[in-house]
Amino acid sequence: MTTQTKRGNYFDIQQSGQDRLETRATRVLGIRYPIIQGGLARIARAELAAAVSNAGGLGQIAMAGVATTPELLRAEIHKAKALTSAPFAINFPIGHLKIDALLDVVMEEKVAAVSLTRGNPKPAIARLAGSGIRVLVLVSGPEQAMKAEQAGADVVATVGYEGGGHLGRTDLTTFVGVPLVVDAVSIPVVAGGGIADGRGLAAALALGADGVEVGTRFIAVREAFAHENYKNALLRAAETVIVKRSIGQPGRALVNEWSRGFLEAEAKGTSRDVLLGMVGAEANERGVFHGDIEGSLLWAGQAAALIGDIPTAAEFIARMVSEARSSAERLARLAGAYRAGVSLSPAASVKVV
Repeated sequence: MTTQTKRGNYFDIQQSGQDRLETRATRVLGIRYPIIQGGLARIARAELAAAVSNAGGLGQIAMAGVATTPELLRAEIHKAKALTSAPFAINFPIGHLKIDALLDVVMEEKVAAVSLTRGNPKPAIARLAGSGIRVLVLVSGPEQAMKAEQAGADVVATVGYEGGGHLGRTDLTTFVGVPLVVDAVSIPVVAGGGIADGRGLAAALALGADGVEVGTRFIAVREAFAHENYKNALLRAAETVIVKRSIGQPGRALVNEWSRGFLEAEAKGTSRDVLLGMVGAEANERGVFHGDIEGSLLWAGQAAALIGDIPTAAEFIARMVSEARSSAERLARLAGAYRAGVSLSPAASVKVV
């Protein structure tokens, strides 16, 4: 039995036996909550993806540093399938990589979704056409979002300047970028950058987004394949910085000895080749795998300042949904839409129409 009460642009849905927070993105992706785990290089493996998907979000397996060959990708997909029957995705940082063989594995294994970052998504979308696989494209503004929609993307995720890891070349923030992208496309929009709790989810929905992509916060959960030193370094980490701007690949990382040294090298006009050598995979691996907190590149967004614990993925998602509902109630009351005796109970969901 399902009951719903209209509240402005929202519907409170009480659904027997199944908790949902329904938006256009959840319907497209086949998930219960509009929460997508970021495609964290070297960190997002089957265990994390399955835990997120089992908790109602969309978990992702990273190609970068995890599933770089067809054989490794197929093995990771099989591992995830053994852990969950819920939809999950594979994240591909396109760049200049040849990923056709990897996309073929995704189609053969009938993975629910693919996310594409850092490059032209059109060839990959064309290769996936007709497979039934949903395609999410990460963008940094309305122009890229429109191109992604024209190429056939099902969902776009716009990542603001607050985010961790590689960002767009503009300094557009999430709070400004989300409405711009929402107004530019007709497909579902997911907000990323600076989001680490339910208040961020509620704010994203209020800005017109259909969900959120969460990266940094999912490093600091138990299932993430990251050294405990890295996870602990994220707790209430107030200082992050943009590196690699001088070589056209800006990304946000924790402030430490490594990032200070890299910024000094950039300021001195160090050659591009030398700088690229400094930011090779091993720079990140020292922190992710070995726990070298000062001597490694530790990707992190400004949302690290909001991280106060290291829960399981399920605990974090349940908390995020609860916090979002509390924020939605507050907004409803402020808007005069709250009616006595009507509340968003844990068994209710919000449908954005």
